Amino acid sequence: MSSLKDIGMPKNIISIDASMNSMAFAYFQNKDLKSYGKIDFAGKDHFEKSGDACRKLTPFLNSFNIEALVIESTIYANSPKTSMQLAMVQGAIMGAAAMNGVKKMHSCVPVAWQSWIGNKVLTKEEKYKIRKDHVGKSESWYKNQEREFRKNRTIKLVNNNFMIDVEDNDVADAIGIGWYSINNWHKISGNLT
Repeated sequence: MSSLKDIGMPKNIISIDASMNSMAFAYFQNKDLKSYGKIDFAGKDHFEKSGDACRKLTPFLNSFNIEALVIESTIYANSPKTSMQLAMVQGAIMGAAAMNGVKKMHSCVPVAWQSWIGNKVLTKEEKYKIRKDHVGKSESWYKNQEREFRKNRTIKLVNNNFMIDVEDNDVADAIGIGWYSINNWHKISGNLT
């Protein structure tokens, strides 16, 4: 059932979780998950990988009837160089989408979609349990375990909601981004905020 929140919502949306090495995607049609997967990029550096992304994604995106694209926002990494390289690949993805006539493109902040699907930042109790179960590890080891815990939680939430069996955390993220987007289009697009 449509509501005021659905005003202007496209029928066909592709959601993307991109990295310098790949693009995970989920394709939704009339709010139903229709397709998902991952495309790897080849190249010895970010320039070659950006070019490969554009070459591969131009025909790939053309195989769908895409009205809108939602991509996870780049977040500031510890390295400005890494942020710049990721932005180049994301630009190649969005350029390929534009070449295929996608007119509506939006970004989604990671914490927004993660919290909405039920994968909020770990509580103090959850962090304590990781440390209690694995005494004597380094702080970076604990941070990595916290990231893995949240990745696995996203996979479980996505699999349970869509009754699928995804094992790749990037693909689960792309589905989570789409899940949030189809239920919060007014927030993604800036309508009725």
